[in-house]
Order: sequence, then structure tokens, then C-alpha cells
Amino acid sequence: MAELSEFPEGLTGRPLQADDAAAVAAVLAASEAVDDTGEYPDATDMADWWANWRADLERDGVAVCDASGLLIGYATVTASPTFRGAFEIYLEGRVRPDHRGRGVGRRLMAWSLARGAELHVEREPGAVGRLVVSVPEQMTALESLVRRAGLQPERWYRHMERPLTDLPNVPTVPGVELVPFTPDRDDEVRRAHNAAFTEHHGSSERDPDTWRSLFTGQRAFRPDLSVLALQNGVLQGYVLSYVYEADTLATGHRRADLGQIGVLPDARGRGLATAVIAAALRAAADHDCAGASLQVDSDNVTGALRLYEKLGFTTSRTQVSWSIDRPPVS
Repeated sequence: MAELSEFPEGLTGRPLQADDAAAVAAVLAASEAVDDTGEYPDATDMADWWANWRADLERDGVAVCDASGLLIGYATVTASPTFRGAFEIYLEGRVRPDHRGRGVGRRLMAWSLARGAELHVEREPGAVGRLVVSVPEQMTALESLVRRAGLQPERWYRHMERPLTDLPNVPTVPGVELVPFTPDRDDEVRRAHNAAFTEHHGSSERDPDTWRSLFTGQRAFRPDLSVLALQNGVLQGYVLSYVYEADTLATGHRRADLGQIGVLPDARGRGLATAVIAAALRAAADHDCAGASLQVDSDNVTGALRLYEKLGFTTSRTQVSWSIDRPPVS
């Protein structure tokens, strides 16, 4: 396992543990006033996140603690079991604002890059390894950190929101029925998602276990707010919705996150995406949600950004994916 360089006086590093979830959530909560990510995960959210991504915290996580044992920073290195093209490895972490400027983040970044390189060799040495850090545009210190580490900006993602007022009408698409998600169609939706996202940057073929772990098995998943478009009983398009109640508690504002949106390639150009999104917005409004959100790649090949803007979504934040590639290892 990658070794940690020495931390500033009074701070020590150790492997991250499952019972650190509450302490990590506290670091993120303390950082939110400065970082403005719009995310408020609680301890259960963090534990779910690590479990869903199958993180081996003993080897793939680091906690930094002060002399009293308080966790003041952390880092994790995770990778999806499935990938297409480059094997992407995600480096994440945060340092409490009152401990920034002491070199803690730089040391965590160095460890993350070293552990990410090890993970590439351990799991997929024959593929290109891509180490990725997601940087909210307002976190300029993190941007400087990844730039100095040699990463380059790769993709721009927009976080878009809209209130659930003045909702668009749900258009009628001839021969198409809009219905809520039901568990018996889970694998059909998975296969449709794989087909719909074949050309999307960073997408991969999701196997059943990974699909459930990352999407429909999540605690936040709301089948009743998710919408499927069927023609002759066959799935043509879908929206999968999520509600993160920790965010609701922190903001007093319940929001439906439209996490996965797709239409089969042969069914495009008929207004199905507009129909399923409009129906999902109305379902969310009917279930006490005050707003809706989604994230889109600014270079989305289907022109999704224009569609979302037409449906009333506006950009609230932008996130940049920074990366560095490692060649295959024989």
C-alpha cells in the first residue's frame, strides 16, 4: 500500500475505517460553507457510498487526525468494477477549512496518486489507467493542487436545477405509455441504459450487481418518482430519480435528483426524453418535492444540455473532471 508522507506537527495519518463515516460527514459539513458543493451527506450516506463502490477502506482510504483524535481530513481511492476504454480510478478527499494551508491536502493528493497507480496495476494492468479528480469550479485551491500534481482538465459537467413550479406539459407520444419504475423491469432498464450510453464519455457496460449497487439498489432511489416509457410493453426510455433526505434536512428543501436519463438509440427523435422528464417532474411535485436537479456533460453527444434548458433547468454549479493517464503495464 502507498505510504503517507509525514504530516505537520500534531497530525497523524492512519487507514480509514468504516466507523469513520460520521467523522467524514462532519468534515464535509464543516467544509460546505466554504466549498459550496450543494451536497450534505450524513454518516449513512458515506457508509452507503463506500459500500456501493466496494471500497477497501483499510487499503484505499486515509484519515488524518489531530492530537485529540479528531478527524480533520481524509482521502479515498475507488474504481468501478466495470469500464469501457480507460480504467478510471477516482480520487476524493477533503480537509477541514481550519486546517487548510498546512500542506495536508498536498500530502493526501500525493498518497492518492500513488495508491491510484497501485490500484491500476492490481486490477487492470493491461488497460490504460486514468486517475480522476472531480473539482467544483469554486474550489480554486483544489484546482491548483491537481494542476501542480500534473493532472489536466478533461470534461466539464453542469449541475442544473429548476423549481417544481410552472411545470411543462407531458407530451403525448403516439403508441407510448408512461409508467412508474417497477422491480420486475430492473434488468430491462439496465440493458437499455447500457445501450443508450454506448457513445457517452466515461460510460461502461454495467453488470447486474454493479447496476444495483450504484443505481437501483441505493437507499435514495425512488421508483415511485422514476418514469419508464413503454411501446407495446417494451422499454424505450427512462428517468431514474433519487431523493437524498440528508440534503433535505440540511436545506429544508426536498429535491428530486434525476440521476439516469436515457432513450434507446432507435427511439430517439420522437420526443420521448421530453415526455419522461416532464412526467418525472410532475411525479416529484406530487410527492412534496420543491425542486429537481440533474447533471450533464457539457459535451453530451445527444444534445441533452439544450433539452434540459428548454425544460426550465438552469446551471447552478459547474464541476471539472481533471485526469492523468497511466500506460498499460505488462
